[in-house]
Amino acid sequence: MLDLRRRQTLCWGASLVALSTTAMTHDLLAATPAIPAELGTALPGARLVGTGVLRFFGLRVYEARLWAPAGFNPQDYTRQPFALELVYDRKLEGEAIAERSIAEMRRVAPFSEDQARQWLRMMKQAFPNVAAQDRLLGLNDGTGKVVFLHNGRETAAIDDALYARLFFGIWLSEQTSAPALRAALLGQS
Repeated sequence: MLDLRRRQTLCWGASLVALSTTAMTHDLLAATPAIPAELGTALPGARLVGTGVLRFFGLRVYEARLWAPAGFNPQDYTRQPFALELVYDRKLEGEAIAERSIAEMRRVAPFSEDQARQWLRMMKQAFPNVAAQDRLLGLNDGTGKVVFLHNGRETAAIDDALYARLFFGIWLSEQTSAPALRAALLGQS
């Protein structure tokens, strides 16, 4: 007969195994996200290239997913159609997302203050406040046109090849501040 302390330890261990199995099952299901419905017509033949998580001080901010047709070449990302989807894990203000985007775009390449003001104004419209499980999706058509969607609803569009290169460069350029996330998005990790 087992003493009380040992039975509690065994029960605790069994509970951890059950929780781990549930978490693994959830992770397996989450590992193969469904293609966003809005990509069916906007990006036919799209497939998941890669996915990764952005963390800030260890806390999950969002999961990023790169969707593109077969043959996507990351070295020439601006001239190809693709979509970048961000699924948020926490509440964030849209204005803060827009301002951070400008700062990250400056890491990719320089641009004028006039461009910064114009792009910031557009991104404040494109990026509403988000809550956990909200999705922001940027669709690049390969010619410089970018369309933004929030939970499947269009919020803004811009036709500017430099903006497309710098904005998506936040994640896809070699100058990114998150090289591990870039590698995960490109399926290299």
